[in-house]
Amino acid sequence: MMYKQGIYTVEENVPLTATVRRIRLKGDTRWIVRPGQFVNIALAGRYLRRPISVCDYDAQTLTLIYKVVGEGTAQMARMGAGERLDLLTGLGNGFSTDNEARLPLLVGGGVGVPPLYNLAKVLLAAGKPVQAVLGFNTAAEVFYAEEFRALGCAVTVATADGSEGVRGFVTDALAGLDFDYFYACGPQPMLRALCQATPCDGQLSFEERMGCGFGACMGCSCRTLTGNKRICKEGPVLMKNEILW
Repeated sequence: MMYKQGIYTVEENVPLTATVRRIRLKGDTRWIVRPGQFVNIALAGRYLRRPISVCDYDAQTLTLIYKVVGEGTAQMARMGAGERLDLLTGLGNGFSTDNEARLPLLVGGGVGVPPLYNLAKVLLAAGKPVQAVLGFNTAAEVFYAEEFRALGCAVTVATADGSEGVRGFVTDALAGLDFDYFYACGPQPMLRALCQATPCDGQLSFEERMGCGFGACMGCSCRTLTGNKRICKEGPVLMKNEILW
């Protein structure tokens, strides 16, 4: 795995919901090579960097979507255009599209939705029809459903309270969908329930608190058939059939 430290300039930092924001940064994106990788952001006065999954990128810009949950992300939310951030980029093992899947399904829960966006673009560019199930607690928390539709994805929204789309969890939205492989990102209970709900193979992107972000501290390990794997290095994307729940 190759990663690079660099300085990035804020181009926009806008709200998508009451607690979720999108920040677009200008800088070197050469080290981001696969959907599902993440960056680690240094914030002034904070000891640990903040890991944020990559939503999208091109030759000069990087798009991140993050939820304001503590003092660090609140500090990020106050940043305006022109301010600069120190990032480690190219971190993590992302999604692999090197498989025989004909009908891929993307499943995202909350802030697990963003890393699936660039993956959708890659799969569509390969000529595969993409379905996406996006899960949230309530309609007020829904974001990026229209952006996925604009790419050409068939999107189903599920909300726990039934205020938009299918009532219930992402697993409740699987009925009637025709797919032979899945890619998922979200909280661990969602990933576990999804694996139990379908016999299809798939890839899981785990959300985890991280210390270093590049495999040195062993603080974000996951149990697998071949031993513990670090979410920040061997992950965040792991194969369904290797996870020990």
